Amino acid sequence: MADATRLKQLRRSGLGPPPPIEEARADLATSPDVVTDVVRPVPPEPPAPLPAAPRPGRIDGRTLRRSGRTVQFATRVSPEFDERLRQIAQRDGVLLVEVLERALDAYEASRQIVAR
Repeated sequence: MADATRLKQLRRSGLGPPPPIEEARADLATSPDVVTDVVRPVPPEPPAPLPAAPRPGRIDGRTLRRSGRTVQFATRVSPEFDERLRQIAQRDGVLLVEVLERALDAYEASRQIVAR
């Protein structure tokens, strides 16, 4: 079994033991940072008003990023599929998920035509 007695010797702090409490208190009393006045509690600040809702018709960055999608969907694809998917999304200026949603819609529409 390994000898762990040397570990305690290696973990010694280089600072030494802390000073006695009497010495520490005397030092703090002479410090220029000590407040000698009575400290009064500061009243809490009123809560900041909520930001105004965006004006109708105004689109900001958060609105552009909001998609309503909350479920993660992860899968493994070939590098070629990934490249094609990303090229289509970039070309059309849409998100990757929008390309996949459109592909699923087209697939379902084609299945309905075949079923007739």
